[in-house]
Amino acid sequence: QVQLVESGGGLVQPGGSLRLSCAASTSNNIAAMGWYRQAPGSQRELVATIRDGPNINYANSVKGRFNISRNRARTAVYLQMNDLKPEDTAIYYCSAHSRLGPTYWGQGTQVTVSS
Repeated sequence: QVQLVESGGGLVQPGGSLRLSCAASTSNNIAAMGWYRQAPGSQRELVATIRDGPNINYANSVKGRFNISRNRARTAVYLQMNDLKPEDTAIYYCSAHSRLGPTYWGQGTQVTVSS
C-alpha cells in the first residue's frame, strides 16, 4: 500500500505559475509516478509521468509549459506549471504505479486558473 499526499494547488491568474508536490509513503516497488487531472464534466487525463531513466512523458497540451521531476529517493514527485491557462483548471491527482500491478492515487488538489 502506498499513501500519496499532494499539496500546492490554488488560484492563479492566466500566465502564472504553480508548483505541485506529492509525497509518497514509500518508494518500494514503484515503477513510475505521475500527475493526472480531471476537469468538471471530463474524464481524468494524463498530464505527465516519470519513471527510471528518467523516462518522461507529457500530454501534448502541457509540453513546453509543465515540468515533472522527482527527488533522488523517489519518494516525492513535483509538477512545475508555467504559463497556466484557464483550460488547465482541474483537480490534479498524483499517481504511483507499482511493479506489482496496483496504481495508487492521492486525494487530489484543486488548480484554478482565472482572472
